[in-house]
Amino acid sequence: MKKLIALLPLLFIHTALADINIFACEPEWASLSEELGGDHVTVFSATTGLQDPHYIQARPSLIAKARRADLLVCTGGELEVGWLPLLQQKSGNAAIQTGATGYFMAANFVRLSEVPIVLDRSQGDVHAAGNPHIQTSPVNILNVAEALTIRLQALDGANAALYEQRWQDFSQRWQLAINKWQQQAAPLKGVSVVVQHNSWGYLFDWLGLNKVAVLEVKAGVPPTVDDLNTVLNKLKVTPANIVIHAAYQPSRATDWLVDKTGITKVTLPFTIGGDAESTNLFTLFDDTIQRLLDANK
Repeated sequence: MKKLIALLPLLFIHTALADINIFACEPEWASLSEELGGDHVTVFSATTGLQDPHYIQARPSLIAKARRADLLVCTGGELEVGWLPLLQQKSGNAAIQTGATGYFMAANFVRLSEVPIVLDRSQGDVHAAGNPHIQTSPVNILNVAEALTIRLQALDGANAALYEQRWQDFSQRWQLAINKWQQQAAPLKGVSVVVQHNSWGYLFDWLGLNKVAVLEVKAGVPPTVDDLNTVLNKLKVTPANIVIHAAYQPSRATDWLVDKTGITKVTLPFTIGGDAESTNLFTLFDDTIQRLLDANK
């Protein structure tokens, strides 16, 4: 008994200094969690920059990671609807169930665009809540970061001041970066683009790019030859400068359009790890802006 009593202070210290174990669904939220949590968080990303986050299997290794998580940080907005609920159920972890303090969906803290007027699943991977690809705008990242800081403080009140300090530091550096990116990207305003998948709306709104066509008539469904020819005919009337393809997507449809039109193709990382240059949130946008500028020359 005396040995147990003697160990109690050590056990308390260990508990007080323990990391918040974070299960992030996508690399952008893993990186943001590390920015805000520093040494007080341990972060695991369930996906990489070369995977489509819509279509992930709730495999045993992910279930094991989710079982040990204190905080689940995901996009939400139905992006992970095909696998996250099963992962939560299989994990048996009360801390990350819907509505728990350890359940954090980034899309809940921004205004989603492109909310469908009529929900028709025959039109492909349609999200009832709106476009969930919020990480393509750094303004959205800032809003999510503020909310995530508050959640970290709720889970680890002993280190609330540290999280506040890291949030203030990040927000200052991030706002300076936004200003820089907007200045660099000024030549892109009004540039007409085609996209393979309709996932860039927030980026286009931020930079003022003009989307004139989408190769996927049904979201998430590879376009048919007829679909592609329809886009081809549209571009004869409304030309575009660039066709955008995400690094995780098969490029067959985009390459077909490039072959037929000579339009400039640009492959964007979409998230951290989408290419060798995009190693964190800052370099993700550095690389995205530079690739768009290079394609528009």
